[in-house]
Amino acid sequence: MALINRLISSLYREKDGQALVEYALILALVAVVVIVVLHFLGHSVSHTLNNVGTSINNATTTG
Repeated sequence: MALINRLISSLYREKDGQALVEYALILALVAVVVIVVLHFLGHSVSHTLNNVGTSINNATTTG
């Protein structure tokens, strides 16, 4: 039992992994935001890029 208490106590005192966990949470939050933005704007961006590609193709063909 004393071993378990020492182990738990040492885990509370160690702060080495705290920054890593914080960075992982921030990265996860950024990933979720990017996924949500792409979900809502994906079709619009795809349509715009297709228009740009068509315009470039037409400019080089008729140029």
